[in-house]
Amino acid sequence: METATKSPVLIYTEQTPNPESLKFVTNRMLYSGGTADFREEELAVEWSPLAASLFELPFVKGVYITNNFVTVTKEFNYAWEDIMLNLKQFVKTYVEDGKEIVKDGFEAAKAEIEKEEAVSYEGEDAEIVGQIKELIDTYVKPAVEMDGGNIEFKAFNQGTVTVVLQGSCSGCPSSTVTLKSGIEGMLKRMVPQVKEVVAEMG
Repeated sequence: METATKSPVLIYTEQTPNPESLKFVTNRMLYSGGTADFREEELAVEWSPLAASLFELPFVKGVYITNNFVTVTKEFNYAWEDIMLNLKQFVKTYVEDGKEIVKDGFEAAKAEIEKEEAVSYEGEDAEIVGQIKELIDTYVKPAVEMDGGNIEFKAFNQGTVTVVLQGSCSGCPSSTVTLKSGIEGMLKRMVPQVKEVVAEMG
């Protein structure tokens, strides 16, 4: 009887603009449902066995999972050279063992929470919000994702756009620069009603 040999799990690290976050990229699809951002252990325990296991390590402060990578944000008093190889091996073994990464239903639960928090817009505002969301999804998200993070539209109020930064972007020193010079500049050009862009950490 032949045993099917699985292709080995390959994993490499990529730096992100945030010195406290590192991207662990694999050759497997880890989560195709969207983005799973865990800033607190409670949420991880409820929805992501992988994130929950990572939170058990003393140096893990945040876990962000999407597509084929995991971005880990460390506690600032640890150095990457001391923990990177451990983390890499940990993620590799976890994926090789075929363990559950994010539980089914997470996207639906997340959408439910977002719906409760969402503001509904009418008339001209609804049109503006539609434009803003499309610009963020088309131009900003792909670039931010390459850096191991994510950006979500949160609100538009009297010319101020509020976005939520997740993954490596959350707490990243250079994200403010990107936000102000890049995103704010583009939105102001494309949507004249936008006066400024402010960020909340996810």
